[in-house]
Amino acid sequence: MKVYSVPCLEDNYSYLIVDESSKEAAVVDPVEAEKVVEAAKQHGVLLKLVLTTHHHWDHAGGNDKIKQLVPGIKVYGGSLDNVKGCTDQVENGDKLVLGAHINILCLHTPCHTKGHISYYLTSKEEEDLAVFTGDTLFIAGCGKFFEGTAEQMYQSLCVTLGSLPKPTRVYCGHEYTVKNLQFALTVEPDNVKIQQKITWAQHQRQAGLPTVPSTIEEEIETNPFMRVDQPEVQARVGCRSPVEALQEIRRRKDNWRG
Repeated sequence: MKVYSVPCLEDNYSYLIVDESSKEAAVVDPVEAEKVVEAAKQHGVLLKLVLTTHHHWDHAGGNDKIKQLVPGIKVYGGSLDNVKGCTDQVENGDKLVLGAHINILCLHTPCHTKGHISYYLTSKEEEDLAVFTGDTLFIAGCGKFFEGTAEQMYQSLCVTLGSLPKPTRVYCGHEYTVKNLQFALTVEPDNVKIQQKITWAQHQRQAGLPTVPSTIEEEIETNPFMRVDQPEVQARVGCRSPVEALQEIRRRKDNWRG
């Protein structure tokens, strides 16, 4: 399994996922369809599937166009999410296959939108694990609670995604990492892992390189929204439960001007 990031719009990422043996590919959130089709051509792969994380235009807005450019392509999206151009609705636990070696598990991760789906990919041949989290989990952050509650985001982040194997690579929908880490330091100023990751992320961006992927393990160490089970994090924000802490950290982030 090979993953190529395709920067789109101002700070979005689409992703090309390639099964190397069959040269079949899936694409996550192809908002700029022409750019994605061109990337597929460059890598000599056949586009078979679109995996849409949620209905917002900067993720699903290219689906109709890619259907024109790649006749017969299947477009997957959450059954609760009214995804533009969707041909096949998926729900939590649904399984898809790409090529001969890649299994795709659909995980319902609601809150940012009601039907948000994260896609967990495993390769039969190797310990190659990846999850595409759209706008639910960002590196060192999470999406705004547009259509859900703190309880839902806690389930999505800390239970559903947090229980994936620690080496799982995290591919999110936007390049927000530096700002997210700067905010994370306001919650945990003494967290050395956050301090180290900020330095690394700033170097990446200065070199014009992406900060994705992260890993589930790194997120559990550095992402305040995934650290709300830690008593010290709850204490820092004056809360007594993980969900309450998550709500408070999101409120602070919404009002933060870093």
